[in-house]
Amino acid sequence: MLDKIRGKKKEEKDTPVLRGNNDKKDDSDIGGRLKGMVGKVTGKGASDKKEEIQAPPERKMPRPMPKPIAKPGESPRLKPPQKKPESKRPGMGGFGRRIPDDDQRTLVGAAVFGIILIILVGAGYYFLVYAPYQDSLSNAKQAKLGEVNTYFTGPLQTDPAGINLRAQIDGATTPDQVNAIDVLTPATTEWRSYQQGQIQNKTDPYGRVMISYAAGAQKNAIVKVADAQTLVNQADATVLSNMVIKTPDTVAIPIIISRLQAAGGLVNVGNSVDIYLLNGSANDTSAVNGTPQISGATVLAILRAQNSGAVNANKSHAQSIAVANLVQGSASSEAASQDVEQLLRAAAAGNWDQSEVSNNLNSYGWKLSDFERVSNLGELDAQYLVLLEVPRENSIFLIQNMNNVILTVPTQQAPTWMIQELKQIYG
Repeated sequence: MLDKIRGKKKEEKDTPVLRGNNDKKDDSDIGGRLKGMVGKVTGKGASDKKEEIQAPPERKMPRPMPKPIAKPGESPRLKPPQKKPESKRPGMGGFGRRIPDDDQRTLVGAAVFGIILIILVGAGYYFLVYAPYQDSLSNAKQAKLGEVNTYFTGPLQTDPAGINLRAQIDGATTPDQVNAIDVLTPATTEWRSYQQGQIQNKTDPYGRVMISYAAGAQKNAIVKVADAQTLVNQADATVLSNMVIKTPDTVAIPIIISRLQAAGGLVNVGNSVDIYLLNGSANDTSAVNGTPQISGATVLAILRAQNSGAVNANKSHAQSIAVANLVQGSASSEAASQDVEQLLRAAAAGNWDQSEVSNNLNSYGWKLSDFERVSNLGELDAQYLVLLEVPRENSIFLIQNMNNVILTVPTQQAPTWMIQELKQIYG
């Protein structure tokens, strides 16, 4: 019994029973229980158990893995580079210490505030400084380009001077540089050169050109070559860019108008007149606008009405002298009663000497009007037939409005009598 408790075998030669024997298991359990009890009393059992628990197990060295043998014809495989471990983790300081949460919040807040401040400063600079500056620069460029396009148009649209000016405007970086670019001077130079060439090419057989001014309503003027050259040399690009020089294409149109409409009947063959349109009737002298509808129309002929050729005049002179009782008197009288139209018919029929009639009645109507001007007395109801040379494109207007037009004489192309009067008046 004691042997069983102590766990000793009966004899060394005894062989253990491997199966069918459950008594030994029970014995071993009892022995374990006794050892536990003894250990509790003496205190050795627990220490031995701790020593058994704390004793580290023996570490076995791992066997090295054999290197793979490359097969013939197979290229070696490269291993991907190993990622290095991050030396710092979020929230760690420069020396591996963790930053406190309060400091983390402070740093994050400062970073957010800095970003917001940068955005506000950038937005303020853009909207308050950069954007207005760019707008002013863009507006200055647009205005200057519009000026270039206004002057360099039509035949000068692709002129090298205009292309150079556009390049200067595009290359300017400040509004002052844009405004300093002079457009009018080079444009005037180019237009004068072009229009002088047009004058030489468009002259008609009579030494004239027709100038069409296209600003607002189109106006046509037939002028001499010398006058056209003077006009071109005096005008700038503002006028020259709206001017077209053409070869005169004219027609002669007769119109019957009153003395008021015929410039007072004081125009003669060869005079240049401007034609205005009246409102309503010829008695209304208010013009539709301040510019003539036709400029530079030439008077080719002017005829006064027939009733102005009736002449019925008597001139008498009486004189008496009394000496003492002797009275002596003398009297003389002259009478003129004729019809100029009948005289013209007689001369045309060959009944009278044509040269004599021509010498006496040459420019009769003009002489009559001039005498009336000098005497300040005239026939105001006289009618006139005026043959005018006008551009072909204005012929329809004159035909449709011949009863509502008025002829005026420009002082720049005044007749001789008007020039003399002006010199006497103004010295």
